[in-house]
Amino acid sequence: MANSGKEYEELVRDIQRSLINAGNVPSLKNINIEKNKKIKDRSGIDREFDIYWEFEIGGHTYRSVIKCKDYSSRVSIEKIDAFISKTNDIPGLNLIYATRTGYQSGAKIKAEQHNIQLLVIRDQQEQDWTDEDGTPYLKTINFNIPFQIPPKIFSFELNIDQEWLKSQNTYTAQIIGNVFKTEKSDSIFICNVNNNERYSIHNLSKLLHKKDNNMKYGENAYTEEIENGHIENADSSIKIKIK
Repeated sequence: MANSGKEYEELVRDIQRSLINAGNVPSLKNINIEKNKKIKDRSGIDREFDIYWEFEIGGHTYRSVIKCKDYSSRVSIEKIDAFISKTNDIPGLNLIYATRTGYQSGAKIKAEQHNIQLLVIRDQQEQDWTDEDGTPYLKTINFNIPFQIPPKIFSFELNIDQEWLKSQNTYTAQIIGNVFKTEKSDSIFICNVNNNERYSIHNLSKLLHKKDNNMKYGENAYTEEIENGHIENADSSIKIKIK
């Protein structure tokens, strides 16, 4: 089945539209992209072009036509000559040629002389990943980044220092059970006097990995003995000795 080139024309058109959208130029107005556009030349003859692209910037309208050729070989100088001949009688056009396979050296020279922009639009190939000397470009970067999510605390228990509890008259076991009931986790603090540590229960989850390096993903249990410590509210007006 012969290659009509229609799919390639649509590919080039879609890429052109994507580039315009990605550019996000505020002053670019009245953008119009058409496929199989017919334009009259000086003789009044309709000339059809694969893709027509028109936009306005700074009060001036720019018109471009794109010739799309899905060839299996490089574009020759004769093809460039034919494009020049076709557009000679239509003033004010920017000329663009697009192909998958590249251009012969003569075609490149002729295109440069006539300000024709040459595009190669195709899927990437292995040779795209080497420079002119054959040195490979960096193609893949693999990152191995350790990532830790702070554990979520589902259950939290404190051991009240029973000797301290008996030695004071302010708090009973029942009062202690309710004293922090209305406080948020970031307003309840654990103080380890010997280690000069003070952290909220909310921040405890972030410290658990430091306190236990062997903690694995999944359900864990952590126990810590504090010789000289207490649990308190934010302004330290309430202190309960723990151990």
